[in-house]
Amino acid sequence: MNILLSVSIALLVGLLMTRAFKPFKLPAVTAYLIAGVLIGPYCMGALHIEGLGFVSMGEVEALSIVSQVALGFIAFSIGNEFRVSDLKKIGKQAVIIGIFQALAATLLVDLALFAVHMAMPDKLSVAQAITLGAIATATAPAATLMVVRQYKANGPLTKLLLPIVALDDAVGLIVFAVSFGIAKTLVSGTIDMVSIIINPIVEIVCSLLLGAVMGWLLTQLEKLFNSNTNRLNMTIAFVFLTVALSTLKFEIGPVHVGFSSLLVCMMLGTVFCNICVLSEDLMGASDKWTSPLFALFFVISGAELELGVFTDIAIVGIGVVYILFRSLGKYIGAYASAKAIKCAPQICKYLGITLLPQAGVALGMCTTAMQLGEQGNLIRNITLFAVLIYELFGPLMTKMALTAAGDIKPMSDEVKNRRKHKLEAAKKAE
Repeated sequence: MNILLSVSIALLVGLLMTRAFKPFKLPAVTAYLIAGVLIGPYCMGALHIEGLGFVSMGEVEALSIVSQVALGFIAFSIGNEFRVSDLKKIGKQAVIIGIFQALAATLLVDLALFAVHMAMPDKLSVAQAITLGAIATATAPAATLMVVRQYKANGPLTKLLLPIVALDDAVGLIVFAVSFGIAKTLVSGTIDMVSIIINPIVEIVCSLLLGAVMGWLLTQLEKLFNSNTNRLNMTIAFVFLTVALSTLKFEIGPVHVGFSSLLVCMMLGTVFCNICVLSEDLMGASDKWTSPLFALFFVISGAELELGVFTDIAIVGIGVVYILFRSLGKYIGAYASAKAIKCAPQICKYLGITLLPQAGVALGMCTTAMQLGEQGNLIRNITLFAVLIYELFGPLMTKMALTAAGDIKPMSDEVKNRRKHKLEAAKKAE
């Protein structure tokens, strides 16, 4: 009963918050995140009244399966952006910008935090600085996708943005594995080349292979049904199955074999949309089905944000440096690489701003960083601080950038009048 009550309260509060924030013209994802903070353990949950909010982090973590499934569908939807017909036009641009902006963010954060280490060696170690620099690569696909969907963004910037956000996961995995391997060497004094080089390559290759196989199987099984309803049910079942399979982990000698659920589900969506003739219709139907799931995901994400990190001045100070230089790295990296390959002026100017949101992948990386022992705690808290800031303000900045680039268009007078007439007709009928 408590779980069902928590889910219903979370979804209802999230939806009501979007109405409360409507006059401020904020993206729905920001309203969901704030709703999560309000009913989380640090606000209403602190009253310890069952049903009023999440009274502990344990209750929030009990709904982690919702987050896993939601991220699977988000990755599946983004995989739909990798259609061969589109990649022929923007594939090269997406790869170049995707790699360059990620590396630029890592480089600037590494340099800035190394300067902090030189000034305050007792507060921040080199291993921590290197690890945080790697975490800076990650961009949150969920927040970006939600803004794009809510405002029906469409245009050159949006078409390039989604593939770049998807590529961030692969680039981030490699950069983090190498940087974290070096950090572990600095802490322990032993070099582990398997962790630095082999494991990240194995994870990426295995993720792409599993996603491709699942995408092919889904397409073959879809052919058994004539009803679009049954085809949709099959699609949803396969995303659930793929998310489950991506949690598998095992060892082959010294090599750790694991999967990135985001990469696996992206590949599932990519293969499916390229070889299934009805993929566009099914993807559209799937998007409608997942709307409440995504809303719940962001409310839970808001509840997971630990406001306690604000109590430590050192964490706030280092966190501000991290945020500023990651943002600068993302913007400069995107601007310089887009300019170099002669992208349109609006892409060069606004793309970097849309890459600022950060959440799930970064949190996964900082969880891995806990292997550094006591030094991992600082990395985790700084990442949590940055995620809190980025998730609250990132979606709004993404919306502003897409609007300025012309990808989000204001509602036409015709549509406004049509809605007005419908509301007036409904009132008369009552």
